[in-house]
Amino acid sequence: MEEKLVFSRPEALTDMPTHYCPGCHHGIIHRLVAEVIDELGVRENTVGVASVGCSILAYDYFNVDMVGALHGRAPAVATGVKRGRPDSVVFTYQGDGDLAAIGTAEIIHAAARGENFTVVFVNNAIYGMTGGQMAPTTLDGQRTQTSPAGRDPHLAGHPLRMSELIATLSGPSFVTRTAVNTPARINQTRKAIKKAFELQLAGRGLGFVEVLSTCPTNWGLGAVESGQWVDSHMIPYYPLGVFKED
Repeated sequence: MEEKLVFSRPEALTDMPTHYCPGCHHGIIHRLVAEVIDELGVRENTVGVASVGCSILAYDYFNVDMVGALHGRAPAVATGVKRGRPDSVVFTYQGDGDLAAIGTAEIIHAAARGENFTVVFVNNAIYGMTGGQMAPTTLDGQRTQTSPAGRDPHLAGHPLRMSELIATLSGPSFVTRTAVNTPARINQTRKAIKKAFELQLAGRGLGFVEVLSTCPTNWGLGAVESGQWVDSHMIPYYPLGVFKED
């Protein structure tokens, strides 16, 4: 019987062993972005921008031109790249400790201007790379290294819902929140990422795809339990769906 290849590594991914923790969803999200780049045939014309956090090593995994940005500054760098090379396909790859904290001004103003690039925002509700501190997206009552008794909204405020915030602005063309903790949601996330890239190719403005993700190491959970925690804790506060579509 003749063998048929049905699954392989995307051209837009390097042959690089992963450094991510077991159960972390970064690898899944990387692959989805790479598959979309391949499917659209834009690999040779794509520039990715990653700033500080677990996402910083994205340049080791994506087989496209990559730019490393300072913490939170990926949208500002992506703005410069896209304006300097308007025919290129530009995306940022950012975590919540990056985009929703020190990078809040950059993403809000890039979205308000309607900059024509794609944002892939990975929300795992914690600072991952630096050891599990409370992030702007950490849930009320969630325990972290800097909130051992749980996040107290009277002291730290409530978690930021970035998709809802970005969707209030006139500049973005597409704002959605997805997850990758089930096969069906992985497929939905892939479609969302593709749509955001397609809107960029059509010159429609900023596309913002928030992806709920896991951090088993800093959550203190196993891989399976982390996926279940997304359902039981994250989605009730961060509902999935499309928040803006022009």
